[in-house]
Amino acid sequence: MQETPLTPLRIKKSIGLVPRIYYGWRRGIKWLGIFLAVSGPGIIVMLADNDAGGITTYAATGARYGFGLLWFLIILGPVAYYVQEMTVRLGAVTKRGHAEAIFDAFGPFWGWFSLLDLILTDWLTLITEFIGMTAAFSIFHIPPFVTVIAVSIVMILMVLQGRYWTWEKIAFLFCILNLVYIPCAIIVRPSASDILRTGLIPNFPGGFDNQMFFFLMANIGTTIAPWMVFFQQSAVVDKGINEKDVPWSKLDTAIGSGFTVLVAGFVIITTGTVLKGAPIESAAQAAIALGGINQWLGTFLAIGLFDAGFLGGICISLASSWAFGEVFGWAHSLNNKIREAPWFYTMYVILLVSAGLVVLIPGAPLVLITLFVQVIAVTLLPATLVFLILLLNDRERMGNLTNSRAQNIISVTVVALIVVLSTLYGVSALFPNIFK
Repeated sequence: MQETPLTPLRIKKSIGLVPRIYYGWRRGIKWLGIFLAVSGPGIIVMLADNDAGGITTYAATGARYGFGLLWFLIILGPVAYYVQEMTVRLGAVTKRGHAEAIFDAFGPFWGWFSLLDLILTDWLTLITEFIGMTAAFSIFHIPPFVTVIAVSIVMILMVLQGRYWTWEKIAFLFCILNLVYIPCAIIVRPSASDILRTGLIPNFPGGFDNQMFFFLMANIGTTIAPWMVFFQQSAVVDKGINEKDVPWSKLDTAIGSGFTVLVAGFVIITTGTVLKGAPIESAAQAAIALGGINQWLGTFLAIGLFDAGFLGGICISLASSWAFGEVFGWAHSLNNKIREAPWFYTMYVILLVSAGLVVLIPGAPLVLITLFVQVIAVTLLPATLVFLILLLNDRERMGNLTNSRAQNIISVTVVALIVVLSTLYGVSALFPNIFK
């Protein structure tokens, strides 16, 4: 009698339940190990995106509009993912940071343009991180100069230890602390029905006016920033991520984008529940106001604000140092010792110290700087995205990892939306009554 051939399905059925569970568990452990080895840049850059300026923007948004712009923030999450996953593919294929890739593909003129664009926005944004950290510690009666000196020393020591993996593990600890805003929203007990009714249905509370444009652009600028593109691509290269690791790195970025929207949403829900209508201009003001209602609320928000500034600061300063190293041909890896990459570390220290000193200038308009930096960032963002899209459409350079049609449609739509909003904001600033 002819034997029935063994098919994959029959073989699977012939294996007992316990062995299948065992081998499935082993496979899951293997996949988890690969993911943990590759993950890092995506989660870190996305949670660092909720920096001091971002927390201030979200707190002010919630206080002014309640839950009204939550829907807009939710949309920005996938948009940020689509932008950042392009940097993963570009870094893994070219083994070059974003600044070096632009110089190589478009020449010195556009390379210097992109570098100066980055340095301007990074330095201004780094100032806002120090603003957030000093404001947060001022709530605990710690003088600003003490905060600036202490955090600068810690940030410098983090990069001087000479290993990317060690820096990443320390950064992960601050990423976990970034989740402190979640219990804040739970403590204030927001109305779920109000969130669903007013927060998830697209609307523009108060209508289109100059303030609405300002807040829309500020939220975009703090969710999708030029420094994020440069940072993640350089981090992918420094970590040694290859083309075969791209799917895991994209998952890393997707998880990070989910967390950034979650944390930002909880900040808006917290201030929108308790402080709606209050004249809140900064996260520090929100922390003080919440502290008067519940001591734990104020403490959590202050700790979260400091952590946001610190996490943003270590990433933004690195993004600039990496870019300088790429452009000038300096050694620019966190795996290099000081004697191996002196200019890389020197640039890092200069950026930190100069930004911290600005915060200590008496009478500096710190709150105004914080909000306007987000608008400046989103205004300069289209140039960064255009270079990114063009590089990802170079089939000779990218091979099978070039942009798909859907990815191009999404990317071009993002750029068009930002250009339109920037134009509308400029018009509304010149003619304040035109949209009323």
